[in-house]
Amino acid sequence: MRYTIQYVTSCFFLFCCIFVNAQEEKETQIVDSIQYIQKYGLRVGTDIGKLIRTATDDDYSGFEINGDFRLTKKLFVAAEIGVEEKTTTTDFLSSTANGSYIKAGVDYNMYTNWLDMNNMIYSGFRVGFSSFSQTRNSYTVYNQNQFWQPQFTNNEPQEFSGLSSTWLELIIGIKAEIVTNLFIGLNAQLKSTISNKDLDNFESLYIPGFYKTYDSGNFGVGYSYTISYSIPLFKKGKKEAEIEEVKEEKE
Repeated sequence: MRYTIQYVTSCFFLFCCIFVNAQEEKETQIVDSIQYIQKYGLRVGTDIGKLIRTATDDDYSGFEINGDFRLTKKLFVAAEIGVEEKTTTTDFLSSTANGSYIKAGVDYNMYTNWLDMNNMIYSGFRVGFSSFSQTRNSYTVYNQNQFWQPQFTNNEPQEFSGLSSTWLELIIGIKAEIVTNLFIGLNAQLKSTISNKDLDNFESLYIPGFYKTYDSGNFGVGYSYTISYSIPLFKKGKKEAEIEEVKEEKE
């Protein structure tokens, strides 16, 4: 009887060891096979801020198409292309800028999403180029002695074409997925001109894509409100946990 009990006990412990080992391997395989799918594709949209401003501001009209393509988990290539027409009026000058622009660069997503989320808090840069014309609508020659001679104003429009500008742009913004594949976003831009093809006696007050210039300075700022739709082209799976992590948790 003693040997029988020892034999049964030994078999029981051997069975328990085999069962536990098999259970650990099964759990490891399950955890190792858990994946969440990340979408990779082209996201295309527009700047709704420009559309709203076009509808509400008589001195402005503009339209922009923007897009990005996901390269890695965090990195996106991005571009914007658009057209603008803006009339700027000061005390002594009124001019209208009219032209097109293109910007291209990369965005880096600094936000770590939860499962199945695709939101972004990102930073990046763009290189921008604009080709445009300036129409001088009117100008006034300032006269210090206005008592004896009134100021002279010329209201005859004159167009200057063939102008261009190149700039570097730093950008920071957010994009939130409100429904599946549909995103709304907001970003702010800090710009610095690299080169300008401008007139000697008539400086551009507004550059399409660069926006307002400030007293002949090289820096500018901008912002945009975007709505975009992501077109998934393919998907990649990402392992949620590795075998080593499971072993560490069990230890």
